[in-house]
Amino acid sequence: MIRTLALAAALAAVTACATDVPPPPKPAVDASLAGPVPTKLTGYLPKDALDGRRILPGPVSPDSAQGRAERAYYDETRKLEGSDRWKRAIEDNEIWQGGALNRFSCALGKQLSEAGTPTAWRILHRIELDVRDIGNVPKNHYNRDRPLIGNDKPICIARQDWMKTNASYPSGHAMVGWTWALLLTELAPERADPLLVAGREMGESRAICGVHFMSDIEAGRTLASGMVARLHAEPAFNADMAKARKEIAAAPAAANCPSA
Repeated sequence: MIRTLALAAALAAVTACATDVPPPPKPAVDASLAGPVPTKLTGYLPKDALDGRRILPGPVSPDSAQGRAERAYYDETRKLEGSDRWKRAIEDNEIWQGGALNRFSCALGKQLSEAGTPTAWRILHRIELDVRDIGNVPKNHYNRDRPLIGNDKPICIARQDWMKTNASYPSGHAMVGWTWALLLTELAPERADPLLVAGREMGESRAICGVHFMSDIEAGRTLASGMVARLHAEPAFNADMAKARKEIAAAPAAANCPSA
């Protein structure tokens, strides 16, 4: 009986200790991908619609020729601090508050806003939520450090703690930018050139900024292209696109755009 009681006490102690152990922290969220808040919207796609772990080849080895070239590109582009291209990278970092959204409005030639183009705005927002669902799985799986980790070289935005745990591969901003570019091109094919340039440059801004390697950006574009193809199997998405096409045609011209 004494042995039985002692064993029970020991098991209870182990169980109590186990329940006291906090769960591992979730990776911090990139604040500039937080989107408009608060929101009750969700993405269009099921969370398992695409598996980036199978689609993407994985990050390159830092000791490979490509890995060394990417590190050299990071080092070289630190010299762009303060340049016009650096300032553009700062604007592209902020998706919703007048940065990237304004850039795409100018490329489209029509002002995109929640009030003025509600269906198009909803598409862009829901797509950004899909990017998080689809992109975070390979991000967390490969857990690649961002190029700024381990050095104090300048980057185009303030260094924050989330950068230490929010992985680099693939780039969520590159996914958002390329997906928006492709879908807005469908809605306004006559504006294809400036829209695709905006999408390409938004991805490149992440390397200029110093928060991603170029292969992170390429991986983001790959997943973005897959997302666009997959989205067309969703009835809610197709219905919104049909509404947005008419909405954009009647929208006012974009404002506050740089002169050509």
